[in-house]
Amino acid sequence: MSDAHLGAARTERERELVAFLRYAQDAAGSVVINGDLFDFWFEWRTVIPRGHVRVLGALAALADAGVPVVMIAGNHDAWGGDVLTREIGAQLVAGEWDGSLGGWRAHIAHGDGLRARADRSYRAFKRVMRHPLAIRTFGSLHPDLATWIASGTSNKSRSHGATDGGSGLRTVAHEYLGAHRAVELVVFGHSHAATLERSPTGGVYANPGAWVNRPAYLVMRPERIELRAWTGSSEGDLLDAIDRRAEEALADA
Repeated sequence: MSDAHLGAARTERERELVAFLRYAQDAAGSVVINGDLFDFWFEWRTVIPRGHVRVLGALAALADAGVPVVMIAGNHDAWGGDVLTREIGAQLVAGEWDGSLGGWRAHIAHGDGLRARADRSYRAFKRVMRHPLAIRTFGSLHPDLATWIASGTSNKSRSHGATDGGSGLRTVAHEYLGAHRAVELVVFGHSHAATLERSPTGGVYANPGAWVNRPAYLVMRPERIELRAWTGSSEGDLLDAIDRRAEEALADA
């Protein structure tokens, strides 16, 4: 799942996420949060942003139960540290993640800055904001002041989101699948546009959409990928699905 934007989302979205994570503790082999779990996250030496206690507890319970939790940095919550790794037990990924996900050879990235032309100026801004000097400077501010500044920036970022309806990241995904034939699955977030489709080259592009708008998630199994809406039930409602092609399953067997 991705893009819950906790802190800006309605209270019920956070409670729905806690219920989903508790379900995943028994049902999932691993959990991947593909960026922007928090609308703003920063770790000072002894302070973290207020709120999200229930979600942090649910994530820690997942890790304690032996379920790997991978958190991809988004454009709103790229400054994770010891709280998320050592205390919660998550694996933080600052860029892209490549590996086996539910039996699929996968490439995962949040998606910010990937569009060649539309994100050109953002890529320069991203390099500045993730530079160690910028992080240290921001960390020297009083947390109340820093959070106020960051909240204003977050609001602007969300209001100028993916105006292309996700088509830009869809193009990036299909181009990546065409250039990396060994990759079976590309997963992005960021655009807030739920997508599950097969590429002309045979791979699959998946995007769970934004939890902040509609609680939805992807389920990866060796034989099938599903896009589901979380309803509080044990499985949720099936929105879309793609089956692994029979010849691919035979080749992997």
